[in-house]
Amino acid sequence: MTISRRDLGLGLGAAAGLPFLASSRAQAAGGTITVAFAGSMGVLMNKGLGPAFEKQSGETFHGIGQGAFALAHLIAAKTMMADVFVSITPGPIKVLEKAGMVGKAVPVASTAMVIAYSPKSKFAPELKAAAEGHKPWYKVLETKGLRFGRTDPRTDPQGRNILFTFDLAEKFYHQPGLSKRVLGAPINPAQIFTEPSLLARLDSGELDATSGYESAVKSLKLPFIPLPRQINLSDPAMIKPWYSKAAITLDVKGKSQVLHTEPLVFYACVPHDAPNPKAGHDFIKLMQSPAGQELFKHYGYNAPHGSAI
Repeated sequence: MTISRRDLGLGLGAAAGLPFLASSRAQAAGGTITVAFAGSMGVLMNKGLGPAFEKQSGETFHGIGQGAFALAHLIAAKTMMADVFVSITPGPIKVLEKAGMVGKAVPVASTAMVIAYSPKSKFAPELKAAAEGHKPWYKVLETKGLRFGRTDPRTDPQGRNILFTFDLAEKFYHQPGLSKRVLGAPINPAQIFTEPSLLARLDSGELDATSGYESAVKSLKLPFIPLPRQINLSDPAMIKPWYSKAAITLDVKGKSQVLHTEPLVFYACVPHDAPNPKAGHDFIKLMQSPAGQELFKHYGYNAPHGSAI
């Protein structure tokens, strides 16, 4: 299977650099909607929701997929304009709230953490056995020579979530030191790649296994190891009694921060400076509609949880 840059969320604007990412008001006047979304949503947006909205509204869909925190900071700094922002976890939405850029964000879908693996990997038989429950998945990932990939926890929620997953796995499986053995340091350049390129590298065989959201991995029809709900961050009811036991310490913009888990829920909002706010609100209505929810389901997403933030 060949995965295109468009499928993974990088449109022409992202390929050309940040100055081109900014959506102009002239575009809005011409009937364009710009949707900035967490990079893992590329297939859903570019093959599902984007075309459906174009057919429904007559607007031209322009999607930008990157790490949700990176996008939130660009929008907050007004170096990028978007009509809709879709984040995974509340954290990136809070960046916009702090900047006075958004009033409300609504849940539109949810997902779970998984371990995706390459069918081209020399470790594929062992990884498949782990997926079928015949081997402990974490023991396979400790195999010498196995190449694991993940995203940057400083800019992408998925990069943080895999750290939380391993922290919880240490407790759940009684495996102290597991995170360090598999992931190394929280910021490990040998493992960190951009979110849109992560699964493409996996598909090509450049990586043996990666962190992933179940929704994105299913969308790309890649094999994966499901994880128990005690560590996959999918159950909002477990946030307070169990997931909250996980914590990571990161240096973000020169400051040391202790971070805790957030539910793996996708939230959508219309920034206050959206060039085409009507189209933005209509796009969110589509995501919440029965037809939109069917598209989410078709591409491997679960129903939304919780209330607006």
